[in-house]
Amino acid sequence: MQILNIAGYKFILLTEIENLRTFFLDQCQALELKGTILLSQEGMNISLAGTPSQIQSFRMLLQNDARFMDISFHESYSAIQPFQRLKVKLKKEIITLGQPDANPLTERAPAISPEEFKQWLDEKRDITILDTRNDYEVQFGTFTHAIHLHLAGFGELPNAVKELERTKPIVMFCTGGIRCEKAALHMLNNGFTNIYQLDGGILGYFRKVGGAHYTGECFVFDERISVDSNL
Repeated sequence: MQILNIAGYKFILLTEIENLRTFFLDQCQALELKGTILLSQEGMNISLAGTPSQIQSFRMLLQNDARFMDISFHESYSAIQPFQRLKVKLKKEIITLGQPDANPLTERAPAISPEEFKQWLDEKRDITILDTRNDYEVQFGTFTHAIHLHLAGFGELPNAVKELERTKPIVMFCTGGIRCEKAALHMLNNGFTNIYQLDGGILGYFRKVGGAHYTGECFVFDERISVDSNL
């Protein structure tokens, strides 16, 4: 039996998140889904797995709620269920950076599509390719010539980027795009002038253009450990 894995997020002002937690917990349990949903006043972050029909039923739930109907998901398949349990958690931030200046509810940094990023790499443009992920993730694979910040956790990024050149174009990336939503804003608000975030992250790049200019696999936060460019 094939298992469909989905991952997506949306920054949106949410209220009554305790009620939302109860709703999603009940619905996902009824659908026998496993994985993690994070809820906060700044939005929702979803990583779930189940049969294609179970996932389709969950996505129909979102389609019936104007707040969530436009969430875009990364999809991949696995032979086994990669999550052991279901968790629906309330958090202060759906991705923790701890920098109030990086507020994706009010603005978004410039993004570059996977197709355009590949073109820039094909052209060997003079850019800084910045991997914003943690050390243990980078070890599984990254873009050729990318630099990384030797992070133990995402919260270390604000201090780690201080030594980077501030005027040279920087294209930053992470697994699915959510970390760069905040990292790019923080850098733009702290003296960096030419910042782009890779739309959809590594997973979005794999889906759109494959593994060109990427070496290795992409670490994912479940029992699959990593996925290749074929997802």
